[in-house]
Amino acid sequence: MNWNAGSPILSRHGRRLLDRRRFLSTASHALGSVAFASLLRQQGLLASGGASSPGPFNPRPPHVPPRARNVLVLFCAGAVSQLETWDYKPALIAQDGKPLEGGPPVTFQGPAGEIARPQYAFRPRGQTGKWVSDLLPHLAQLTDDIAFVHSLTSKSNTHGPAENFLSTGSVLDGFPSLGSWVTHALGTESQDLPAYVAIPDPRGVPQAGSNNWGPGFLPAVFQGTPMSAGAPPRNLAIPEGVTRGADDAARRLLRGMNERHLAAHPDDDRLAARIASYELAARMQLSVPGIMDLSSEPAHVLRMYGADDPRDPLKAAFARNCILARRLLERGVRFVQVFNGAYASGGELNWDGHNKLKEQYDRHGRILDQPAAALLRDLRQRGLLEDTLVVWCTEFGRMPMFQKGSQGRDHNPDGFTCWLAGAGVRPGVSHGATDDLGRRAVRDVATLYDFNATILHLLGLDHERLTFEHNGVQRRLTNVEGEVIRPILA
Repeated sequence: MNWNAGSPILSRHGRRLLDRRRFLSTASHALGSVAFASLLRQQGLLASGGASSPGPFNPRPPHVPPRARNVLVLFCAGAVSQLETWDYKPALIAQDGKPLEGGPPVTFQGPAGEIARPQYAFRPRGQTGKWVSDLLPHLAQLTDDIAFVHSLTSKSNTHGPAENFLSTGSVLDGFPSLGSWVTHALGTESQDLPAYVAIPDPRGVPQAGSNNWGPGFLPAVFQGTPMSAGAPPRNLAIPEGVTRGADDAARRLLRGMNERHLAAHPDDDRLAARIASYELAARMQLSVPGIMDLSSEPAHVLRMYGADDPRDPLKAAFARNCILARRLLERGVRFVQVFNGAYASGGELNWDGHNKLKEQYDRHGRILDQPAAALLRDLRQRGLLEDTLVVWCTEFGRMPMFQKGSQGRDHNPDGFTCWLAGAGVRPGVSHGATDDLGRRAVRDVATLYDFNATILHLLGLDHERLTFEHNGVQRRLTNVEGEVIRPILA
């Protein structure tokens, strides 16, 4: 509408709207758009900027002011032995070769053998004098920055269910991963990259596979995107022979069809996820090639991570994954999960040291140590550690005795170690303890519910308020349990 000397003069478009049929037609489309926007908002898939911009990844406020804004998870699959890494037990040396009095005659994989000393020497590190083994000398230099939790317990001694429990709070399949809960609650600062990225080990995926980064019963859009330095996201490139303009036109047409279908089927969250994913994929076609191109990294950075090590291609590949993780965090990706170790393989591809623990750990430790330590140092040097929570975790620990007839340790869910570093974490502390032989947690016993509640707390999320209704039940990551481990907080 225009104004001329105080009298309204309708524009040509305005006069057309006064036509009754055109008005009813336009109103019907508008009401459909409002209904569609309402559906997206109910599922948390609408940007705060307006009804025309669906945004499941748009940043959303936490429950309380956060200490950390991003999360980096270093997940060592296969159950790393706490007795060869972080939990020093001199009594194992004194009782080496003796039977464990009152111990179980049979453990997870068979008869128990005698107590076995740590397979690596321990020594005090840093200003705190924390005793850490020589298996991980680079990470050992960072103990002054780390808060260790030595008294964790799990609900399973089987790799797949135990990985599920660590990642999702349930030993069963079908529950949302920690990263999915976080991105569902908070979105992300980056709108041209996934909110949640899972980086599998160069040797393969972990035992529970995509359950570790799956959305469970949350809207499908919150699942993690698997990618690595050697394997970019699949189906991202424009097909050969198709121009950018044609690809954009096809995407616009598909979006319109999907939105109309979603308005008629409001319970299909997979379709809402697909719409958002197509839009994100278009942006990723421009952003991912740059972030995956590590040739722009200076030679001294590649050397610091070990990404240029010609003697150990697996270590170099894992190092490149660690560099990719840093680049993702720099670009505002909310949750990055880096896996070290793959599926069950007699300990050859992960930390499942049943038979030849020392021989296998020599190899696995070399792959993990320098790249992971360099990643922490790099984050600190770039100022990213001020906003990033670093989580080192494994699904359970190992027994103090060797298995009978072997040179390895069996599964132990009753006492093991994980640690946190970075934003909001009190550095250089050790919380909880196992008994003298490292068999059971005995002081300040903590569950993985407590561990995950602490991670959420540092992100400004109350684990008791972060819920989602599924099958008539208000579900949460920590089930009906969990206490924040406050002594390790800064």
